[in-house]
Amino acid sequence: MIALRPAIDIISAYPGWSAICQTAEGFAREAAELALLRGSEAFGIAWSGPVELSVKLVEAAEQRRLNRDYRSRDKPTNVLAFPAWDPAAPLPPGLPVLLGDVVLDCETVAREASEQDKSFADHLRHLVVHGVLHLLGYDHRTPGEAAEMEALETAILAELGVPDPYRDTMSFTAPQSLLSHERFRTAR
Repeated sequence: MIALRPAIDIISAYPGWSAICQTAEGFAREAAELALLRGSEAFGIAWSGPVELSVKLVEAAEQRRLNRDYRSRDKPTNVLAFPAWDPAAPLPPGLPVLLGDVVLDCETVAREASEQDKSFADHLRHLVVHGVLHLLGYDHRTPGEAAEMEALETAILAELGVPDPYRDTMSFTAPQSLLSHERFRTAR
């Protein structure tokens, strides 16, 4: 579905990432590419030009500042997504589409992975997939939206060899198949 290989910029702004996982950037890129591909397919998006996004790997202080400044929440968080593209807007023929930025906090990702008894790499990939799906227009404000997003995340992660991150956790997902994405489709 993607016309050209996406341009994914991985920015490692904090050395703690490579100290915990030397291949964090590679895992982030792999997860972002597959999430973009599968999320686009699920939405029925046929890109007519290049697609660009960035994944920034930061420390807790930077994530806290972003969360405070843009979401009015003065605390660090695992992942933030800053969409630059409107899924309802027509795609510009042949022009690059800037999807936006996904920002992850190393300390929060590491703490959550430990608390949830998951590998750091698996949790990192999950959060990158989650953030990229947000850039594409997915959300989890309602139980139905959450079920839809979680099902797609789980399917993408399975392709990456990552166990179901919602297994044995509280989530909105009830046993069901991946829901239709008709509400997101627009004439393009």
